Amino acid sequence: MITIDELSKRYDDLLAVDRLSLEIPKGQVMGLLGPNGAGKSTTLRILTGFLQPTGGTIYVDGHDVRNEAEQAKALIGYLPESSPLYTDMLVFDYLMYIAEVRGISGEARVKRIREMAELCGIGGVMHKNIAALSKGYRQRVGLALAMMSDPAILVLDEPTSGLDPNQIGEIRSIIREIGREKTVIFSTHILSEAEATCDRVVIINKGKIAADGSMGELLAGQGTSSLSLQIKGASEAEARSVLENIPGIGKSRFEERERLVNVHLESQEDLREPVYRAVRRQDWILMELHRESQSLESIFRQLTQGGEN
Repeated sequence: MITIDELSKRYDDLLAVDRLSLEIPKGQVMGLLGPNGAGKSTTLRILTGFLQPTGGTIYVDGHDVRNEAEQAKALIGYLPESSPLYTDMLVFDYLMYIAEVRGISGEARVKRIREMAELCGIGGVMHKNIAALSKGYRQRVGLALAMMSDPAILVLDEPTSGLDPNQIGEIRSIIREIGREKTVIFSTHILSEAEATCDRVVIINKGKIAADGSMGELLAGQGTSSLSLQIKGASEAEARSVLENIPGIGKSRFEERERLVNVHLESQEDLREPVYRAVRRQDWILMELHRESQSLESIFRQLTQGGEN
Protein backbone atom coordinates (compact mmCIF):
# COMPACT_ATOMS: atom_id res chain seq x y z
CA MET A 1 0.00 0.00 0.00
CA ILE A 2 2.79 2.43 0.99
CA THR A 3 6.44 2.23 -0.06
CA ILE A 4 8.97 4.61 1.48
CA ASP A 5 12.12 4.45 -0.62
CA GLU A 6 15.44 5.93 0.56
CA LEU A 7 13.63 8.97 1.97
CA SER A 8 15.75 11.91 3.13
CA LYS A 9 14.92 15.40 4.33
CA ARG A 10 17.51 18.04 5.17
CA TYR A 11 17.00 21.44 6.80
CA ASP A 12 20.25 23.36 6.22
CA ASP A 13 22.76 21.42 8.37
CA LEU A 14 20.14 19.18 10.02
CA LEU A 15 19.41 15.80 8.42
CA ALA A 16 15.93 15.13 9.82
CA VAL A 17 15.28 11.94 7.81
CA ASP A 18 18.21 9.82 6.69
CA ARG A 19 17.58 7.40 3.78
CA LEU A 20 14.58 5.79 5.42
CA SER A 21 13.00 2.80 3.63
CA LEU A 22 9.81 1.07 4.70
CA GLU A 23 6.93 -1.03 3.34
CA ILE A 24 3.48 -0.65 4.91
CA PRO A 25 0.88 -3.17 3.68
CA LYS A 26 -2.84 -2.59 3.39
CA GLY A 27 -4.86 -2.99 6.58
CA GLN A 28 -2.02 -2.58 9.08
CA VAL A 29 -1.99 -0.39 12.19
CA MET A 30 1.59 0.86 12.46
CA GLY A 31 3.02 2.97 15.25
CA LEU A 32 5.94 5.27 14.48
CA LEU A 33 7.89 5.76 17.69
CA GLY A 34 10.87 7.92 18.50
CA PRO A 35 12.07 10.70 20.79
CA ASN A 36 11.30 14.32 19.98
CA GLY A 37 13.38 15.34 16.96
CA ALA A 38 13.67 11.77 15.63
CA GLY A 39 12.01 12.58 12.28
CA LYS A 40 8.51 11.18 12.89
CA SER A 41 6.48 14.26 11.99
CA THR A 42 8.75 15.12 9.06
CA THR A 43 8.19 11.66 7.57
CA LEU A 44 4.42 11.96 7.98
CA ARG A 45 4.36 15.45 6.45
CA ILE A 46 6.20 14.16 3.39
CA LEU A 47 3.82 11.18 3.17
CA THR A 48 0.81 13.50 3.23
CA GLY A 49 2.28 15.95 0.70
CA PHE A 50 2.90 18.89 3.05
CA LEU A 51 6.69 18.70 2.59
CA GLN A 52 8.90 17.78 -0.34
CA PRO A 53 11.73 15.32 0.33
CA THR A 54 15.37 16.19 -0.25
CA GLY A 55 15.96 12.69 -1.62
CA GLY A 56 14.03 9.48 -2.23
CA THR A 57 10.26 9.34 -2.38
CA ILE A 58 7.08 7.75 -1.06
CA TYR A 59 4.64 5.76 -3.18
CA VAL A 60 1.01 5.51 -2.08
CA ASP A 61 -0.72 2.68 -3.90
CA GLY A 62 1.81 3.19 -6.70
CA HIS A 63 1.46 7.00 -6.84
CA ASP A 64 4.61 9.08 -6.26
CA VAL A 65 3.72 11.73 -3.65
CA ARG A 66 5.93 14.26 -5.47
CA ASN A 67 4.71 13.82 -9.03
CA GLU A 68 1.22 12.42 -8.46
CA ALA A 69 0.32 14.33 -5.32
CA GLU A 70 -3.40 14.66 -6.09
CA GLN A 71 -3.87 10.91 -6.61
CA ALA A 72 -1.86 10.06 -3.49
CA LYS A 73 -3.63 12.61 -1.27
CA ALA A 74 -7.03 11.28 -2.36
CA LEU A 75 -6.21 8.05 -0.54
CA ILE A 76 -5.09 9.67 2.73
CA GLY A 77 -6.85 11.20 5.70
CA TYR A 78 -4.48 13.26 7.85
CA LEU A 79 -4.76 14.60 11.39
CA PRO A 80 -1.73 16.71 12.36
CA GLU A 81 -0.73 17.16 15.99
CA SER A 82 -2.62 20.47 16.18
CA SER A 83 -6.09 19.78 14.79
CA PRO A 84 -6.95 22.33 12.04
CA LEU A 85 -10.40 23.19 13.40
CA TYR A 86 -12.43 26.37 12.94
CA THR A 87 -13.21 26.96 16.59
CA ASP A 88 -15.86 29.61 15.95
CA MET A 89 -18.13 27.05 14.20
CA LEU A 90 -20.58 24.52 15.58
CA VAL A 91 -19.39 20.92 15.23
CA PHE A 92 -22.26 20.03 12.89
CA ASP A 93 -21.73 23.10 10.70
CA TYR A 94 -18.00 22.44 10.53
CA LEU A 95 -18.47 18.83 9.44
CA MET A 96 -21.08 19.91 6.87
CA TYR A 97 -18.53 22.37 5.49
CA ILE A 98 -15.77 19.72 5.39
CA ALA A 99 -18.08 17.26 3.63
CA GLU A 100 -18.91 19.90 1.02
CA VAL A 101 -15.20 20.64 0.47
CA ARG A 102 -14.64 16.89 -0.02
CA GLY A 103 -17.36 16.77 -2.66
CA ILE A 104 -19.96 14.95 -0.58
CA SER A 105 -23.45 16.40 -1.04
CA GLY A 106 -27.14 15.75 -0.48
CA GLU A 107 -28.26 12.70 1.47
CA ALA A 108 -24.78 11.17 1.23
CA ARG A 109 -23.37 14.12 3.17
CA VAL A 110 -25.86 13.79 6.04
CA LYS A 111 -25.35 10.03 6.12
CA ARG A 112 -21.57 10.37 6.29
CA ILE A 113 -21.74 12.94 9.09
CA ARG A 114 -23.99 10.60 11.09
CA GLU A 115 -21.52 7.75 10.54
CA MET A 116 -18.63 9.91 11.72
CA ALA A 117 -20.60 11.14 14.74
CA GLU A 118 -21.24 7.54 15.80
CA LEU A 119 -17.72 6.27 15.08
CA CYS A 120 -15.97 9.16 16.82
CA GLY A 121 -18.46 9.50 19.68
CA ILE A 122 -19.40 13.12 19.02
CA GLY A 123 -23.17 12.77 18.61
CA GLY A 124 -23.80 14.58 21.88
CA VAL A 125 -21.75 17.66 20.94
CA MET A 126 -22.83 18.23 17.34
CA HIS A 127 -24.54 21.52 18.17
CA LYS A 128 -21.83 22.84 20.45
CA ASN A 129 -19.28 25.43 19.47
CA ILE A 130 -15.89 23.81 18.83
CA ALA A 131 -14.22 26.41 21.07
CA ALA A 132 -16.28 25.09 24.01
CA LEU A 133 -15.10 21.48 23.59
CA SER A 134 -12.46 19.75 25.69
CA LYS A 135 -9.24 18.78 23.94
CA GLY A 136 -10.39 15.17 23.87
CA TYR A 137 -13.56 16.07 21.98
CA ARG A 138 -11.61 18.33 19.65
CA GLN A 139 -9.42 15.35 18.78
CA ARG A 140 -12.55 13.33 18.06
CA VAL A 141 -13.81 16.06 15.74
CA GLY A 142 -10.37 16.05 14.11
CA LEU A 143 -10.65 12.29 13.53
CA ALA A 144 -14.07 12.84 11.93
CA LEU A 145 -12.45 15.47 9.69
CA ALA A 146 -9.66 13.09 8.65
CA MET A 147 -12.13 10.25 7.96
CA MET A 148 -14.80 12.29 6.17
CA SER A 149 -13.89 11.18 2.64
CA ASP A 150 -13.55 7.53 3.74
CA PRO A 151 -9.82 7.34 2.90
CA ALA A 152 -8.00 4.03 2.61
CA ILE A 153 -5.15 5.36 4.78
CA LEU A 154 -5.38 7.32 8.03
CA VAL A 155 -2.28 9.24 9.19
CA LEU A 156 -2.28 10.58 12.76
CA ASP A 157 0.52 12.69 14.21
CA GLU A 158 0.61 12.42 18.03
CA PRO A 159 -3.18 11.88 18.27
CA THR A 160 -3.21 11.61 22.08
CA SER A 161 -0.75 14.40 22.88
CA GLY A 162 -1.93 16.45 25.86
CA LEU A 163 -4.93 14.23 26.67
CA ASP A 164 -5.72 12.81 30.08
CA PRO A 165 -5.74 9.00 30.64
CA ASN A 166 -9.50 8.69 30.08
CA GLN A 167 -9.35 10.65 26.85
CA ILE A 168 -6.35 8.62 25.69
CA GLY A 169 -8.33 5.42 26.23
CA GLU A 170 -11.25 6.80 24.22
CA ILE A 171 -9.06 7.85 21.26
CA ARG A 172 -7.28 4.49 21.42
CA SER A 173 -10.61 2.66 21.10
CA ILE A 174 -11.55 4.76 18.08
CA ILE A 175 -8.20 4.03 16.40
CA ARG A 176 -8.65 0.30 16.98
CA GLU A 177 -12.12 0.46 15.48
CA ILE A 178 -10.86 2.35 12.41
CA GLY A 179 -7.94 -0.08 12.10
CA ARG A 180 -10.30 -2.97 11.41
CA GLU A 181 -10.86 -1.63 7.90
CA LYS A 182 -8.16 0.96 7.21
CA THR A 183 -4.39 1.26 7.07
CA VAL A 184 -3.51 3.43 10.06
CA ILE A 185 -0.15 5.11 10.69
CA PHE A 186 0.31 7.16 13.81
CA SER A 187 3.30 8.69 15.52
CA THR A 188 3.66 8.75 19.27
CA HIS A 189 6.19 8.76 22.07
CA ILE A 190 3.63 7.26 24.48
CA LEU A 191 4.80 3.67 24.50
CA SER A 192 1.64 2.24 26.05
CA GLU A 193 -0.25 3.51 23.00
CA ALA A 194 1.87 1.41 20.68
CA GLU A 195 1.62 -1.66 22.90
CA ALA A 196 -2.17 -1.41 23.13
CA THR A 197 -3.00 -0.41 19.57
CA CYS A 198 -0.41 -1.41 16.95
CA ASP A 199 0.08 -4.48 14.79
CA ARG A 200 3.58 -3.23 14.11
CA VAL A 201 6.00 -0.81 15.74
CA VAL A 202 8.76 1.11 13.93
CA ILE A 203 11.22 2.94 16.19
CA ILE A 204 13.22 5.70 14.54
CA ASN A 205 16.09 7.71 15.95
CA LYS A 206 17.96 10.57 14.28
CA GLY A 207 16.05 9.95 11.06
CA LYS A 208 16.93 6.25 10.79
CA ILE A 209 15.04 3.06 11.59
CA ALA A 210 16.33 1.58 14.85
CA ALA A 211 13.85 -1.32 15.08
CA ASP A 212 10.89 -2.67 13.10
CA GLY A 213 8.47 -5.47 13.93
CA SER A 214 5.51 -6.64 15.96
CA MET A 215 5.64 -6.28 19.73
CA GLY A 216 6.57 -9.95 20.05
CA GLU A 217 9.33 -9.65 17.46
CA LEU A 218 10.81 -6.56 19.09
CA LEU A 219 10.82 -8.12 22.53
CA ALA A 220 12.34 -11.34 21.20
CA GLY A 221 14.87 -9.71 18.89
CA GLN A 222 15.96 -6.68 20.87
CA GLY A 223 15.24 -7.49 24.47
CA THR A 224 17.27 -9.27 27.06
CA SER A 225 15.86 -10.57 30.31
CA SER A 226 17.19 -9.77 33.72
CA LEU A 227 17.43 -12.13 36.68
CA SER A 228 17.57 -10.82 40.22
CA LEU A 229 18.35 -13.11 43.14
CA GLN A 230 19.35 -12.92 46.75
CA ILE A 231 21.67 -15.52 48.28
CA LYS A 232 22.41 -16.35 51.89
CA GLY A 233 25.51 -18.31 52.94
CA ALA A 234 27.94 -17.01 50.30
CA SER A 235 30.31 -14.09 50.00
CA GLU A 236 30.19 -11.72 47.05
CA ALA A 237 33.42 -13.21 45.68
CA GLU A 238 32.11 -16.79 45.98
CA ALA A 239 28.80 -15.94 44.31
CA ARG A 240 30.57 -14.09 41.51
CA SER A 241 33.01 -16.94 40.81
CA VAL A 242 30.16 -19.44 40.45
CA LEU A 243 27.42 -17.48 38.72
CA GLU A 244 29.52 -15.53 36.20
CA ASN A 245 30.73 -18.86 34.77
CA ILE A 246 27.24 -19.97 33.77
CA PRO A 247 27.02 -19.99 29.92
CA GLY A 248 24.87 -17.18 28.53
CA ILE A 249 25.43 -14.65 31.29
CA GLY A 250 25.87 -11.11 29.98
CA LYS A 251 26.18 -8.14 32.29
CA SER A 252 26.25 -8.90 36.00
CA ARG A 253 26.16 -6.96 39.25
CA PHE A 254 26.90 -8.24 42.77
CA GLU A 255 26.38 -6.46 46.07
CA GLU A 256 27.00 -7.91 49.54
CA ARG A 257 24.90 -6.45 52.34
CA GLU A 258 24.06 -7.73 55.83
CA ARG A 259 25.21 -11.33 55.13
CA LEU A 260 23.19 -11.44 51.93
CA VAL A 261 24.42 -11.18 48.35
CA ASN A 262 22.16 -9.37 45.90
CA VAL A 263 22.82 -10.44 42.31
CA HIS A 264 21.55 -8.96 39.02
CA LEU A 265 22.24 -10.95 35.83
CA GLU A 266 21.35 -10.17 32.21
CA SER A 267 20.99 -12.66 29.38
CA GLN A 268 19.08 -13.28 26.17
CA GLU A 269 18.10 -16.68 27.58
CA ASP A 270 16.00 -17.79 30.53
CA LEU A 271 18.69 -18.82 33.05
CA ARG A 272 16.51 -19.49 36.08
CA GLU A 273 17.08 -23.23 36.01
CA PRO A 274 20.92 -23.22 35.65
CA VAL A 275 21.21 -20.45 38.26
CA TYR A 276 19.01 -22.36 40.68
CA ARG A 277 21.02 -25.55 40.15
CA ALA A 278 24.32 -23.70 40.66
CA VAL A 279 23.10 -22.21 43.95
CA ARG A 280 21.80 -25.55 45.15
CA ARG A 281 25.08 -27.34 44.37
CA GLN A 282 26.89 -24.87 46.62
CA ASP A 283 24.39 -25.48 49.42
CA TRP A 284 23.60 -21.76 49.58
CA ILE A 285 20.14 -20.56 50.57
CA LEU A 286 18.20 -18.89 47.74
CA MET A 287 16.17 -16.17 49.41
CA GLU A 288 14.72 -14.61 46.23
CA LEU A 289 14.68 -15.32 42.48
CA HIS A 290 12.90 -13.03 40.03
CA ARG A 291 13.03 -12.82 36.24
CA GLU A 292 11.97 -9.68 34.39
CA SER A 293 11.75 -9.54 30.61
CA GLN A 294 12.75 -6.34 28.87
CA SER A 295 9.83 -4.05 28.11
CA LEU A 296 9.14 -1.84 25.11
CA GLU A 297 10.13 1.11 27.31
CA SER A 298 13.56 -0.32 28.06
CA ILE A 299 14.07 -1.29 24.40
CA PHE A 300 13.06 2.24 23.37
CA ARG A 301 15.57 3.78 25.77
CA GLN A 302 18.29 1.43 24.60
CA LEU A 303 17.72 2.18 20.91
CA THR A 304 17.23 5.92 21.19
CA GLN A 305 19.76 6.78 23.86
CA GLY A 306 21.44 10.01 22.87
CA GLY A 307 18.49 11.18 20.75
CA GLU A 308 17.01 14.62 21.24
CA ASN A 309 14.48 15.05 24.03
